[in-house]
This record gives sequence, C-alpha cells and structure tokens, in this order.
Amino acid sequence: MNEAKVCVVTGSSSGIGAATVRLYASRGWRVVINFSREAGPAEAVERECAALGAETALIRCDVASDADCRALAAEVEARWGRADVLVNNAGTTRFVGLKDLDGLSAEDFHRIYDVNVIGAFQMTRALAPLLRRHPVAGVVNVSSIAAIMGVGSSIAYMASKGALNAMTAGLARALGPEIRVNAIAPGLVDTPWLRKGLGEERYAATVEGYKSRAALAEVMSPEDVATAAWFLGAEAAKTTGEVLLLDAGLRLTKA
Repeated sequence: MNEAKVCVVTGSSSGIGAATVRLYASRGWRVVINFSREAGPAEAVERECAALGAETALIRCDVASDADCRALAAEVEARWGRADVLVNNAGTTRFVGLKDLDGLSAEDFHRIYDVNVIGAFQMTRALAPLLRRHPVAGVVNVSSIAAIMGVGSSIAYMASKGALNAMTAGLARALGPEIRVNAIAPGLVDTPWLRKGLGEERYAATVEGYKSRAALAEVMSPEDVATAAWFLGAEAAKTTGEVLLLDAGLRLTKA
C-alpha cells in the first residue's frame, strides 16, 4: 500500500473547503474533493490540486444522505485503502435577521441540521473504520463563532453550530484514542458564499463593523481557516475535543 496520506474535505468546491484541500495537496497528501450539486467548480479545484502534484479524487456526495457518505467512504477505501484526516466543512444556512423569528420554519431547521450536524456525524461514522487504521488520525469540524456569540446568518445556523461543538466533544470521547476530533470556530470569513448571501452592500458594512470591533481589526480568509484545519488535522497529535476560536480577537471587543 502506498503510504501517502489521504485527506477528505467535504464541501470543497469553493471557499474554506477549497483552500483546505489545496493546502493538504500542496503538502504531498492525496485529497478528496467533494461537491453535492455543481461539478464545475469542484473540477476546477481538482485541477489546481493536481497541478500541485497531488493524487486526487472528485466525489459527488450529499452529506445529508447516509448512503452517499457510505459510498464516498467505500470509494476512498477502494482507491487508496486509507484515510488520515476528515474535514467536515460542508454547511448550509438561511439568511434571516436575528429578530425575525417568523422568518424561520421547522423545515429550515431540519434542512440546516441535516447538513451541518447530521451530515458531519454521518461522514465521520462512514470514515471511522478507515481512520482507525492510522492512529492519531483526525476529524476537523468547521463550526462558527455564531455558536459562541449568538451572531450569524440565522438562529437556526447558530443552533446547528452549537450542536456541532457538542458533538465534537462527544465524538472525541467515543473515537479516542485512535481518532482525534476537534473543531474550528471562525469569525467572519471572506467567501463568495457569504458575499452572495448578504449581498455586496450589506457584506461590506458587515466587514467594516467586524473590523471595528475585533482586536486585530481583520476578518478571516479561507486560507486562515485552512491553516487551522491543517494544524488540527495533521499536527496536533495530543489535542482532541477542542473548539479553536479563530476570530481575529472579536471576542475581546476593542476598548
């Protein structure tokens, strides 16, 4: 068996996921690029990773479907026979103002939890047998500062990320010592997904407001989050059950 390590990144056709899969590829890892709907952007990311010299697999998978998650794991096993890091990055939301309680339905909550919480659980469960073969394997869940500060695109989204944080701790207990499970809670990240969701005018105002409050007067880039996903996935051999806050010091709030 080839000893090159394997990283699976869900939702890796753009933004944080694309930056993460490119970083792992640049460091000699085989990478799985995942998408659920449009193949085109994911194919572009795959070409970038291949240009970096990485072996790649492009796999369509809706993480809300347990059958899809198990099929992805089976394809990774058939192709490479191993998985070393899983980054649960796939996520969804609905943009609804904090005070607009009538703007969210039970269906909105179900859809958001299906991807953000259940999807991360199903993907972890599907890949756990492969991850266990390589002790110190890592699962990294991409959470959000929304879960900690009660801010973000909607209350349903905040709640889903809070559940993801709790699940991170539970899975760390359940899967140790062979598999470490950690999470990253980024603040505002400059991504096309957020720009589209907020609209350019509202997005610009949100960025300025964030910078005015954060101790470092910055927002995050997808590459910032990817660097944290590399640390927790590939380097932090004795860290598990943690939620790494990556917010440029927003929690400190400038005096």
